Amino acid sequence: MSNHEDRIISGTKRQEDQAAELSLRPKWLSDYIGQDKVKEQLSIFIDAARHRRDALDHCLLYGPPGLGKTTLAGIIANEMGVNMRITSGPAIERPGDLASILTNLGQDDVLFIDEIHRINRTVEEVLYPAMEDFALDIIIGKGPTARSVRLDLNRFTLIGATTRAGLLTSPLRDRFGVMLNLELYDIESLTTIIRRSAQIFGVGIDSEGAKEIAKRSRGTPRIANRLLKRVRDYAQVMHGTDIDVNIAKSALKLFEIDHLGLDQVDRKILLALIESFRGQPVGLDTLAAATGEEKGTLEDVYEPYLLQIGFISRTPRGRQAMPNAYEHMGIPYEQNEQERFI
Repeated sequence: MSNHEDRIISGTKRQEDQAAELSLRPKWLSDYIGQDKVKEQLSIFIDAARHRRDALDHCLLYGPPGLGKTTLAGIIANEMGVNMRITSGPAIERPGDLASILTNLGQDDVLFIDEIHRINRTVEEVLYPAMEDFALDIIIGKGPTARSVRLDLNRFTLIGATTRAGLLTSPLRDRFGVMLNLELYDIESLTTIIRRSAQIFGVGIDSEGAKEIAKRSRGTPRIANRLLKRVRDYAQVMHGTDIDVNIAKSALKLFEIDHLGLDQVDRKILLALIESFRGQPVGLDTLAAATGEEKGTLEDVYEPYLLQIGFISRTPRGRQAMPNAYEHMGIPYEQNEQERFI
């Protein structure tokens, strides 16, 4: 089984991304590249909240990993002129952990919870009155002498981030006033991001070189910045020059990332669908067993991009390779392929 977090083109955050992302993150909405619909909506909500001198409504940011949900949360806090506290769903193990965080928030502050779909259910129950009434219901004592005490909180904005909005319970999802879907980036936006990052890194890169990296970044800024760093290393060691389109192509060929941003794992999945299962629809459990990947990893990490570029489809009977995938893999496709193998 491969570790998807070790892939260069995984959108999941790695240790090497921590410092780089801190230096690359824009601080204001005007500096945030791409996601124009999200920015337009947020701008209205932020302006309205500032005009009312009120906290922003609770926000849910959802979409594939690496698209800038944490960055956007930081921008919201900056635009509102408040502090932000960052945590994650799995890190809040007990209701007391959440109570400690909430009671230390200042007026109108932002609490950012990453991977909010993984929050403990007992913790979630405590979160409901906090989000709705800005109050905590705490049980003091045990047994017959136990009593409930309501503790008032400062008004705050909860920003939840998730890659799997469908896993949130309905009561939690319904308490978010603002729900924003971050989509994969287009090549033009990624090219702009790469050129901006190169400038911050002090790396020379021309527009064609940046575009070549953008094409292979799977619509994800985190992957684009990671590839830029790897191509920078290659250009420095092998050529001692700035990055142009030929150097970018040579570097990415060495890293086995093709012109559409697919790596050997993606190609293994496509080959399994085309050859092992002869083009027929395949259930997720079966595909996971055949490729040696976890079911959740297939669904969250690999599928979104393959679906986006039209290489696979989700049918009622399972996953199926599309004609574009056959062409990309250099395998002839016939419309009556399924019948040929019966």
